[in-house]
Amino acid sequence: MCVGSGPLRYRNTVVRKRTDVEGSARERGETTEEVLDRNVNELLQEMRVAITGVQVLFAFLLTLPFQQRFSTLTDFGIAVYALAIGSSAAATTVFIAPVSAHRLLFRQHEKERLVRFADRALMTGLALLLIGIASSLLLVLDVVLGRWPAIAGCAVITLTGLTTWYAAPLAERRGRG
Repeated sequence: MCVGSGPLRYRNTVVRKRTDVEGSARERGETTEEVLDRNVNELLQEMRVAITGVQVLFAFLLTLPFQQRFSTLTDFGIAVYALAIGSSAAATTVFIAPVSAHRLLFRQHEKERLVRFADRALMTGLALLLIGIASSLLLVLDVVLGRWPAIAGCAVITLTGLTTWYAAPLAERRGRG
């Protein structure tokens, strides 16, 4: 994305998102409006992927209390369930926020602000989704395998998510700059 929010830190190094829309437009032979239109389209495609995942997870979590075994959950299981459904609900809300922002900013010549807002919302939603995925896995594995295998599985998926969703892309950005 060409526009975004402030600096990110990666291994004590500031990694900045490119926010120079005019510079990007010049480099690509586009107008600033074309860059922003492309950025909006890219964000929409990314959000479609993410929101599908969070909707499936959220739907699964909504059905759990109606299952017979749910009443046998320990206090730990109930707390993990609350974290999973809360973070999934928050991710859903945050992923949908750019739709509302777009409606409110429609035809107000604020596309750059909309792209910045949607970019931040997508990054926040992804963090919430990772929490939802990890805590859902923790809940299911705790019931199926027991506490320590569940914690190990949760740690592995959290590390995988942090590495593939954040660390590796930030390392690529850092290597480019």
